[in-house]
Amino acid sequence: MNEQEPGRLLGLDLGSVRIGVAVSDAGQTVATPLVVVDRSDRAAAHRAIAELVAEWEISAVVVGLPLHLNGSAGASVSFVEAEIASIGATLDVPILTYDERLTTVTAHRSLDEQQIPAKKRRDMVDMVAAAVILQGWMDANQ
Repeated sequence: MNEQEPGRLLGLDLGSVRIGVAVSDAGQTVATPLVVVDRSDRAAAHRAIAELVAEWEISAVVVGLPLHLNGSAGASVSFVEAEIASIGATLDVPILTYDERLTTVTAHRSLDEQQIPAKKRRDMVDMVAAAVILQGWMDANQ
């Protein structure tokens, strides 16, 4: 990796059934949807994330924080914070959070614009939402 570049980031959209995953370029300018990780086995999902961190030489992970539209935290924030603690125990990189309000709406709009059929969209929306989260964090922190 070029020492002038900050390193790749991994973006996560933590859902109750699936985890959407996105990755940035090494310069942290563009987020790209990567994969969806099934959450039916929590330990296996966490191992899969750790493997992606190693494979992509990730320098930090950005996780969407599901705040209410008014900015307050609800029960889903507690769920995400617990997951961050659990996933963090398996990683050697920092985990950062980013306000994910309306990211799923943005992901659906993006897939609409690309005319992705509904059946295929279900498989893609989580990783597109992860890319929206990651891109938002990078744009806010450049």
